[in-house]
Order: sequence, then C-alpha cells, then structure tokens
Amino acid sequence: MTGVGQDALVAVFVAFVGIGVIPVLAGLYQYLLVPVHAFRNHLHAAAPRLPRVVVIVPAWNEGAVLAASLDRLMGLEYPPDRLKVFVVDDASTDDTPDVVRAKAAQYDDRIVHLRREQGGQGKAHTLNHGIRYALDDDWMQALLIMDADVIYRPDSLRRMARHLADENVGAVTAFIREGSGRPGTVARFIGYEYVTAQAAARRAQNVMGAMACLAGGAQLHSRENLLAVGGQVDTSTLAEDTYTTFLTQLNGRRVVFEPAAVVLAEEPDTITALWKQRVRWARGNVQITRTFARVWFRPSRKHNLGSLDFGIIWFAIYLLPVAMTLAAVGLVGLYFVASVTATAVFEGFWWVAVSAYVFITATTLLLDRETARRSWFEGIVFPGLGAMVVMTAAWFPNLWEERLPQLLGLEMTETGRAVWTLTLYSWSVLAMLLAWVIRILERIRPVRWLALPLLYVVGFGPVLCAITLDAYVKQWRGAAAVWDKTEKTGRVMG
Repeated sequence: MTGVGQDALVAVFVAFVGIGVIPVLAGLYQYLLVPVHAFRNHLHAAAPRLPRVVVIVPAWNEGAVLAASLDRLMGLEYPPDRLKVFVVDDASTDDTPDVVRAKAAQYDDRIVHLRREQGGQGKAHTLNHGIRYALDDDWMQALLIMDADVIYRPDSLRRMARHLADENVGAVTAFIREGSGRPGTVARFIGYEYVTAQAAARRAQNVMGAMACLAGGAQLHSRENLLAVGGQVDTSTLAEDTYTTFLTQLNGRRVVFEPAAVVLAEEPDTITALWKQRVRWARGNVQITRTFARVWFRPSRKHNLGSLDFGIIWFAIYLLPVAMTLAAVGLVGLYFVASVTATAVFEGFWWVAVSAYVFITATTLLLDRETARRSWFEGIVFPGLGAMVVMTAAWFPNLWEERLPQLLGLEMTETGRAVWTLTLYSWSVLAMLLAWVIRILERIRPVRWLALPLLYVVGFGPVLCAITLDAYVKQWRGAAAVWDKTEKTGRVMG
C-alpha cells in the first residue's frame, strides 16, 4: 500500500472512532444540562390547578396488580369529585373484571369498568376505547393515561396538573421509578437506567424545550391537546406514547417533565422479559424516526424538535450500536495499518469515555438517592466489568500487560499481547455479542446461573445495545409488529 493510500485508510479509521465518541459527548452534554434545570424549568409558569381528570387504565389480565393501583388512585391528594377512573378491560380471561367491579362498588362508582369483547389488538386500541368514552362527556378537562401496575404517590397527580395552568402546555409526564419491593439484578439495573433516561435526560429535555417521550405509564393531557392530536393515540406504531409526544409539540404545545411527581412501577427481572419489552420499544423508535423524518435538524419557531442538540442526542441513542461498532472497527483497523496511532487513539477515546462515565455515574447516584441506595453497585458497573478493565488499560497501559503478569510470575508473549490488544479494541462489539450469550444461557436450566454473573461482566448498556440491534433486524425484515405485554406479578412496594 502506498503512503497516500495508507494515510487515507488511517484517516477513515480515525473518523470511525470519532463517530464512536459522538454518543459519549452527547450523553455528557445532556448531563451538563441537568443542573441548569434548577434555574430553567417550567415551575415559574405553573400554578395550583385541579382540572377534572379522567384516568384511563388499560388492563389485560391484570388481576394481580390492579387492586393496589386503584386503591392508590382513590387515595390521591386530589378532590374526589374531580377524579374518575375508566378501567378498559381488554377481554381479560383472569379475575380482572371481578376486581374492577369490587373496587367500583367500594368507591361509589368513581371507577368504571369498560369491557372490550375483542381484545389482543394492542395497548393503543385499548386506550382509544376508553378515550372515546371520556371525550363523549364534557365533564373531562384532562386525561391521565397510566399502566395497570403502576403506583402513584399521593401528591403525584397534583404536581403534574399544576403545569396545565399554562395554556401552552399540552401534556405532562412524571418520573417512573422501578419500585419492586425486592428487586433482582435486572430490575436493579433498570432502576438505575430509569434515573439516567428519565430523571436526568428529561430534565435536560425540559431545558432544551423538546421532549422525546411521555412515559407510557404517566402522561397527563389537557382536553384541548387530546383533541388537537386527533382525539386518539396512534395505532400504527409500537411507540404510541412517543408519537403523541411528537404530535403535541408539532402542534405548538409544550410537553413538560415533572421530576417531583413519582410513580412506582414493576419492571422485568429477567433478560428474556427485558428483551421482549425493549425490542418493542426500539422498533417503535425506528418507526418514529422514519415517520418524523422531516422534523430532524430543521429548526422551527413552533417547536424545538428540529433543534441541533435534540437531534444529535436522539440519533446518538438511536444509532449507539452502530457508533460503537464503527469505533471498534476503527481501532482494529488502525492496529493493522498504524499501530502507534491506534494506541494514541485508543487512549484518547477511553479517556473521554472514562471522564464521562465518572461524571454521569456520580450525578445519577446523587440525583435519586432512593434508587442509589438500591442500585448503587449496578450503577457503578452499568457499562460492565469488562469495560472497566478496558478503562484501566487506557489509563494505565502497563498494568495488565506487565505488572499483573509479573506479580503472578508470568510474562506476556507477543502473541498474547496482540490478542489482548485486539480484545481491548473490539470490546464494545464483543460485549454486544456476549449479551446474546446471556440471553441463551438464561433459557438453559443447567447453566442458567451463569447468566447473571456474565451480565455484570458484559454490562447492562451493551445488553441494551444488542437489543436495539435485534430491533433493527426485526424491523428491516418486516417482522410482525405485535404488542407483547410485559407480565407483572404485583411486586411494587405499597
């Protein structure tokens, strides 16, 4: 290869690594906006307001969790004469109808049972059944969409509703916290992740003035906004909540995140259940990205969805597996064509990653101390123990190759050094491949116990990236867009 050709190839590989840095910098930028939220938020325009609220609860075989959720709704710090609950029973085959009827009698018919005889069409169809009933009556001034298993803290709805005092606000969402009484490993990882994706990210989005998604289990809409988006939620995507969030803002109304409104939810506690849930979410995001293709990076006076920073953050998350793969390809490629450059680029890449990791982890654990008490270890090892080894190798290059082998009376050979270096350079891809191994191990009873230790090695972040890749493939192949319900068992703390 000529010198010019080699230089061009080096430039390409360095560019690949540069693309891998973009999600890291986007995440760091988002977290730098979190403290700004203390000064730039919507509270200045909020005021005590208690609109007449109809709560829509979609329910398919939710007998195990529904009673507690309804009791908590009835116990909200909200005027009883300004709150009604419609439970939309999606042709349940368990005791859901009996639970709802019993609660309706207990609470003087403030709870209404709406039965769908044809079920299984998905959450959006179930919600629309209840929304039609709510809109038929002029009584409703605001509509709260929730999930059957979530537990609202007493002041949560009141805190959300105060933002509707501003007529420019069309919808408000709350902070959904993982609330299982005794969360397992996967649930604890999700608990930490929810702080990053909601308590932190949505604060930053409040500052940017563009919200990515109303939480599916906690979204409060004004009647005017509900009518403006068509009087129903979208049924063509697997992300009806995100679709409604975008429509609200495209129509010129603001979407606000209220971090003080806390809602507890039970989340999956196995990789298999997590995979099923997140593939649905990721496929929904693929659909949303295509549907609103004309929005990206097109600034508008009407909304901030087309702003540069919001677009970069959206695609940094959306294309994270691609970016991590390109970074690995770039480093491995540099190893073979310019090994000295590869070492410098590797150390630079991971120095940026380490700095972001330390800042983001510390901020997250401080942001929600209740979750920190439950999931502090999962927060620290969120990128995986393997990634932490890579970080230390970037910080202290001789530690793993010379000092530790010497302590054991060993010496690394040139072949071993090459294998070790290539493993470090390609770890982001190897971790995603190992995520599939975790999923397989969890399904094989004799070796199932290996899945959770391997999860700590691989990290929860790479697992989510692997799930996103799976969603890409399923969407590309045109797999059936089935709304697979996440099964709940009633483990949410009372």
